[in-house]
Amino acid sequence: MKILLAQPRGFCAGVTRAIAIVERALAIYGAPIYVRHEIVHNRTVVDGLKARGAIFVDDLSEVPEGATLVFSAHGVPKTVSDEAERRGFRVFDATCPLVKKVHKEVSRMRSQGKTIIMIGHAGHPEVEGTMGQVDDGIELVEEVDDVTALPPVSGDDLAYVTQTTISADDSEAMIVALKERFPGIHEPKRQDICYATQNRQEAVKHLARAGVDLILVIGSVTSSNSNRLREVAEREGTRAYLVDTAEHVELSWFEGVKCVGITAGASAPEELVQGVVRFLEANANAQPAIALDGVEENVAFPLPKGLWESDVDAKTERDEQ
Repeated sequence: MKILLAQPRGFCAGVTRAIAIVERALAIYGAPIYVRHEIVHNRTVVDGLKARGAIFVDDLSEVPEGATLVFSAHGVPKTVSDEAERRGFRVFDATCPLVKKVHKEVSRMRSQGKTIIMIGHAGHPEVEGTMGQVDDGIELVEEVDDVTALPPVSGDDLAYVTQTTISADDSEAMIVALKERFPGIHEPKRQDICYATQNRQEAVKHLARAGVDLILVIGSVTSSNSNRLREVAEREGTRAYLVDTAEHVELSWFEGVKCVGITAGASAPEELVQGVVRFLEANANAQPAIALDGVEENVAFPLPKGLWESDVDAKTERDEQ
């Protein structure tokens, strides 16, 4: 059996930055470090940080006075950041800069008196964080039928934003529906779906069209972008499974399969991909994996002040003294 690897796959710049923020905070300030919500939606990553002293909480009432607190990559509602400031926590904001961009768009457009339509998935922390940037005047749509159900209003008084990890195809259909229903609706200066989401979805389409019989998406069930990758594969007519690790791969899936494609969500580490590859080589008579050509990503986001290399060095020097 052949194995083809999607390119790109796995960690994006926002996830790399978020994990580094927690790791640096642990190195400089010591355990425990409190993290509001899972830093990224991946069980392996979260469990690894827990083992090093990170404590993940859903409510700031669980955080003791004087603690160091990290906001997850998905962002938080304004009420949460305001509470953290009021209680005097040392805060490091790991919100992805691309999500922050959407936050600023929402605040700006609402200050202009516009009602905002957010395209996204109810209950996802990124959606809750983005909608929580304003007190009112924002509505969520999850599918085209939701657009039809919106009350009539002048498009000049409306604007839309999107969750950064939504399916590009799904969002495009809803944007078309919004523009048809509300001519004149204001749109972001630049699209909100992040580069990594789009690149990984296009890479899955490339995998499906390369003749694979099955696609494995490495990622946790709580990961929005990982679920979207599975959906993209299925839309291309290719059977697909979402798995956390090699332990969740079932050999029965590969009966009659001559070529399998593998990708990973933006919050899944490459070590999990290689673990699945090794499992298939050992148990499914698979050849060494071949990486397909694809977009090379060179995006990097800086860490917040207080977590730079010089800060770690200064902490080490103080400890040695």
